[in-house]
Amino acid sequence: MMTADWFLNILIALITLIIVVSFFRKEGQWVPERGKFALRFFTTLSNMLCAAACLLTALAINAGGIPEWIWMLKYIGTAAVTVTMLTVLFFLAPTFGKGALKVLLSGTDLFMHLITPLLALVSFCVFERRGMTFCQSLWGMLPVVLYGPVYLYKILFALPEKRWDDFYGFNKQGKWPVAFAGMVIGTFLICMGIMALQNL
Repeated sequence: MMTADWFLNILIALITLIIVVSFFRKEGQWVPERGKFALRFFTTLSNMLCAAACLLTALAINAGGIPEWIWMLKYIGTAAVTVTMLTVLFFLAPTFGKGALKVLLSGTDLFMHLITPLLALVSFCVFERRGMTFCQSLWGMLPVVLYGPVYLYKILFALPEKRWDDFYGFNKQGKWPVAFAGMVIGTFLICMGIMALQNL
């Protein structure tokens, strides 16, 4: 059933698949380490989660309807990529300085930071609107709540040879508690916004 929603979900899944595969290739060769490096970013993980949910949603549409668990997974994925998009626009771009937004919205990042999140929001909040309770909305915080402690461990407590650079700048001047609290609060507000759109 090739509805507008089916098309959007397939488009998101295909775009993300092509980009993620490209992370594992360089100059026509497979480079697993390059792909593994990309998997440390919340941007990559959130887009992969959303793409998987979109693929399941498209299959469910073909089968006659979207079951509750797929709808919830799509919500969690949509919330995650919305966090990615808004973090880029309102935290990373201002923090990294002049010209940062252009860099953050160029190449494949244009899709992962802006286009696919917007497509996911339109798909979920326009075509898949069915109403949402407050308790359901809290599930959208799960990716950030899980990723945050992993990121903190990797930038502060992991062995030196396994440590990540603080590529998001959340521990600048040792202020990771403030940054993490801000991300959790910001994610909560995003979830409330999506819930409001669902309940229009």
